Amino acid sequence: MSRDRALLERALDRGEQDGGNVEFKERLSRDVHLEGGRRESLAAQLRHRLLSGDGEATYVVGVTDDGGLAGIDPDTFSETMDVLSLLAEEADAHIDDVQTWGIGAGIVGVASLREGSVLERDDEHVVVGTAGHVDHGKSTLVGSLVTGNPDDGDGATRSYLDVQPHEVERGLSADLSYAVYGFDESGPVRVRNPNRKGDRAEVVEEADRLVSFVDTVGHEPWLRTTIRGLVGQKLDYGLLVVAADDGPTRTTREHLGVLLATDLPTIVAITKTDAVDEDRVEEVEREVEQLLREVEKSPLRVSRHGVDAAIDEISERVVPIVETSAITMAGLDTLDELFDRLPKTSKDTGEFRMYVDRSYSVTGVGAVASGTVMAGEVETGDELLIGPMPDGRFQEVEVRSIEMHYHRVDEAQAGRIVGIALKGIKESAIERGMVLLPREADPDPVREFEAEVMVLNHPTRIGDGYEPVVHLETIGEAAAFYPDDGRLLPGDTGETTVRFKFRPYLVEEGQKFVFREGRSKGVGTVTDIHPMDGYGPL
Repeated sequence: MSRDRALLERALDRGEQDGGNVEFKERLSRDVHLEGGRRESLAAQLRHRLLSGDGEATYVVGVTDDGGLAGIDPDTFSETMDVLSLLAEEADAHIDDVQTWGIGAGIVGVASLREGSVLERDDEHVVVGTAGHVDHGKSTLVGSLVTGNPDDGDGATRSYLDVQPHEVERGLSADLSYAVYGFDESGPVRVRNPNRKGDRAEVVEEADRLVSFVDTVGHEPWLRTTIRGLVGQKLDYGLLVVAADDGPTRTTREHLGVLLATDLPTIVAITKTDAVDEDRVEEVEREVEQLLREVEKSPLRVSRHGVDAAIDEISERVVPIVETSAITMAGLDTLDELFDRLPKTSKDTGEFRMYVDRSYSVTGVGAVASGTVMAGEVETGDELLIGPMPDGRFQEVEVRSIEMHYHRVDEAQAGRIVGIALKGIKESAIERGMVLLPREADPDPVREFEAEVMVLNHPTRIGDGYEPVVHLETIGEAAAFYPDDGRLLPGDTGETTVRFKFRPYLVEEGQKFVFREGRSKGVGTVTDIHPMDGYGPL
């Protein structure tokens, strides 16, 4: 029996008892269970279950009063979770986790509820994007930070972040992965077991300040994915790793270029200092300092100038450098102090906006769009638009639920990395690069825009019809360039028209982007857009 199935069996075995914290419900509906005095009665029942369970309650959904497995259809299950969430709010509680199982043609689920409201301190949530060459120890360093555990020298803590079986087997990350830890008045709040969803959710609930990591890909073939992670998330800081036994590489320079092109304040962590002697560490540190000076940045050695100076000076121009080892844990206390004290940089109070980074389908929930909230806030029950679709139209949807690091929340503000379950759309219709907006928004789909670009590297010249991949927010799309002067040479800055090759997206003036094709790369800023006419919500 799987551990998950065992959870269901234990709840059924405990059963409903007057003094217990388990409640059986076949279904809950808005029309029946939120009308008249039913809402207050059910909220009181929920409070009783929480009191009996010392602040925790378990609701088994899709079962009869005597614990028989009835099963309910996915739409009814989703409505039941919506109603249960409202009842929890009435009882000053929240849904912490939901697990489901298929029973015939229906679903049975176990919802874990906890006393207290969800985290609301979004101004204390810092998001950090990692970058660096393959095997330089990005994922291992982050794994040791979030758990407080030293690595075994063979990448054990890296496994806390790798998300695909072939990644674990090969020791390489092939997609973005995420991690979280936090701080309270006593110090770091670590994840006890990152392989358990509930442990990560506990950090979100318990910490006064959160630090989320967007861990990118160091292997050259997946540079496109790394760019997506650094450009498409609402990051506060960049963390560039350089291994002491290898030093800066071409990939190091590429990743540094992307970080700096987005004006992201960045920290450099020199990793694997346990693997070399002090002279080699000093040599690599000098190489990093030289690399930073070449791109007109001022390096600041934290070991020499202190954490206070790093916090005061870090900016688009000043880059702190920290020596670390995930095996000896040297320097990780310095990173802890930096992440605990560094201010959030990406505050945005405009209307809600979230570019979709990935989508998936969850049994009993439906289509989920995942990404970073770029602006404003979103709440369960909000009516939104998603798009543009390939034809330029936007579709109306409703927020079923919101989850952050496996922790169910009622709302999320700018900077949160969330999964939003959507009602009114199939998962197959959601594509990376789409955007979620308030329903009252009047967005213009864009197939073509004007931009000021700088060519960082190109073997010859960029002329009319040049087709790199443009990375803007979570968009990664081939586009044709038409420079105003007919061509752009390496090192040139100039104006160009950019036209997406296959479909429209939502593009706005002032947005920054990276473009790349082979060894060629450059950065740009949107200066004007050419909206497509006549496209409203579906």
